[in-house]
Amino acid sequence: MLKTQRLILRRWRESDRDPFAQMNADAEVMEYFPARLSRQESDALIGQLERHHQEYGFGLWAVEEASTQAFVGLIGLNTPKFQAHFTPTVEVGWRLASPFWRKGYATEGARRAISYGFDVIGLPEIVSFTAKSNQRSIAVMKRLGMTYREVDDFDHPRLPSGHALQRHVLYRLKRNSGCVKR
Repeated sequence: MLKTQRLILRRWRESDRDPFAQMNADAEVMEYFPARLSRQESDALIGQLERHHQEYGFGLWAVEEASTQAFVGLIGLNTPKFQAHFTPTVEVGWRLASPFWRKGYATEGARRAISYGFDVIGLPEIVSFTAKSNQRSIAVMKRLGMTYREVDDFDHPRLPSGHALQRHVLYRLKRNSGCVKR
């Protein structure tokens, strides 16, 4: 379990299934993903996230507000399962339920996950990527001090050619870059 001033990043619980499924079925939350998830797909994703934790010792944690214990979404570290010019790698990622947007939670939780990745796991670099049109996530990457180079843009290999979300941007953060407030 990881903590920030306002958040708890923790392993998944049975009680997370309903709010997670609601979040994954929300068109606004899933705007930059290929599709919304059914309840069955959302439950299967929790299984995948838990298996990642078991295999790697880290992953995308369930996030709750420390003051209310309300389910916020997910934030953490993941190993992409596709091949690209920057893999193998570890990415920092987030997906929050819309009532928790514009509170700084994505940045706060991602900073904690990055700190864990560098200080505990010893990663040399952490990346983040999203569809080129996802300005909200790009803004989080910039607040994290991640750097962007246009040469790193890529077509996501899991999206069909010509898909509106196929073109992705990649942001990088090197260990000891001093960019992430700890």
